[in-house]
Amino acid sequence: CARSNSNRAAIGHLHRQLYGRLYPILLVSTDGSTMRLRYHEPRRILMLPLDSSTLPEAERKARLRRQFPSKAKAKAEETFEGIDLDTYKQFWKK
Repeated sequence: CARSNSNRAAIGHLHRQLYGRLYPILLVSTDGSTMRLRYHEPRRILMLPLDSSTLPEAERKARLRRQFPSKAKAKAEETFEGIDLDTYKQFWKK
């Protein structure tokens, strides 16, 4: 039988999933209003998720483009056909 006392906490770590106290944070709602409350994790700001079903179609598409940007386009490889090699002849070792 394991007793919960100070010696048990000193041997290993505390077996808690939540913090032992509540921390003051700033909660920001979707309309921009803020309120202060106490939260179980030490954070500064906690933002509520935005409901995309209430947004107009144009703003919803703009948010999706910002969230998932398009892939970078592949650049064309440079070829050495148009380079005059005589200009770089001084750098070659003989």
